[in-house]
Parts: sequence; structure tokens; C-alpha cells
Amino acid sequence: MAPRNVRRRAKKILSGEPTALVWCEINKDIPKPPREIHEAAGRPRLKPGNHWMFYVLMAVFCVVVVPYILLDSLAQKLDRPGSRDPESRTHRSRGFRSWFRNSRASDQRPPGHHVFDGDWDLTAGRLVLNWYAQSPNSRRLVLLTEDRLCLAASPRRRLSHSGAHDFELVAEFPRHQAPIETNPGQPRDSATFRITFTDGSWLKLSNLATPEDADHFLRTAAES
Repeated sequence: MAPRNVRRRAKKILSGEPTALVWCEINKDIPKPPREIHEAAGRPRLKPGNHWMFYVLMAVFCVVVVPYILLDSLAQKLDRPGSRDPESRTHRSRGFRSWFRNSRASDQRPPGHHVFDGDWDLTAGRLVLNWYAQSPNSRRLVLLTEDRLCLAASPRRRLSHSGAHDFELVAEFPRHQAPIETNPGQPRDSATFRITFTDGSWLKLSNLATPEDADHFLRTAAES
């Protein structure tokens, strides 16, 4: 079950006990919205925030590793006569074109693919668009009460579901306007669920934390 400090914080922000709660996560690879929609929303960030150590490692990589790779590549080209051979250049060119085609194909996915329904103007699309503006972390605490479904987020970049106690509500819906769809037969370690909205949109969440909370949450959602 969720630690006592998490449940105490949940009770405080809800002004009452939740009937079920679970930490879960949106897929980090959210689709890129159209430019006009992104700009109209204030250009919110579309990726999770990085830990400060990431920037330190990137600086070290750029200052130390990149120059070494470039020098080594230059030395190999100077030492290998075949690098000037037209056939080898053609082979490299074909390889680049193949990589480019594959990368373009991987980007040509449905607008929402496995994150939401794909309509940025509906409820789920607006939630996805502002996901990382509300918190640099991809995880959310989904809370159910008798008549509400709430999403809470922590301001931390790195989050431990067992130790988080600083989360705040970032979204709230009446339960009848945001029913949850579950698949009773899915394995616990890969369980997902969808929050559906009355405008026809839906949001998929996964990576449910702690088996006890996940089981209780999915069971409660299915019974409501």
C-alpha cells in the first residue's frame, strides 16, 4: 500500500480520504503538437526535465568525447586510401539515405498513437499538452473519491513514489465525466488504463506503482 505520508498528503489535498490511488505514468514519448497549437498554449515543454547530472555529463561529453571521436575519425580517413574510393562513398550515401527514410517512417505515426486519442483541442489533448508544464516529471498520482477523479503531480524532476509528499492537484473531474476503462485480464506488471472523457477523448496511463495500490485502484475503477 501507499506509504503513510503519501496517504496523509492525499487526504489533505482532497479534504477527505481517497477510495483508491496509484502512481502511474504517461508515455514519455508524447507526440509533437501542430505548431500553431503549441504556440497558442505558450509553447509548454514536451519532454520531462533532466536531472542536473545529465547536463554535467553532456558538458563532459562535448568537451572530451566529441573532439576525441572527431580526431580519431579524421585519422582513420587519412590512413585509409579506400575512403576516397567512389564506391565506398556511394555505399555510405546509400546507408545515410536508408537511415533517413527509416527515421522519417518512425515519425509518421498516428497523431496520438499510444498516448491519447490525437485531438489536441479536446480534454485529453489539453492534458497532454500541459503535462510537463505542470511538472517536469512524467508520473502522476491518480486519486479516486466517491465523486471525483483527480491528478496530482510533484515539482520534483526525480520522483520516488514511496517518498513523495509534496504533490499538488493539477486536474480534477467529476467521476461521471471521466470514467476509467480497464482490461481485467492484463498482467499486473504491464497493466494500463484509460481515462475517457465526455467529449470522446481518452488518455492512456501505464507503469502503475506498487502491486497492492494497482490492484485496488483497477478493481475500484472497474466497479464504479
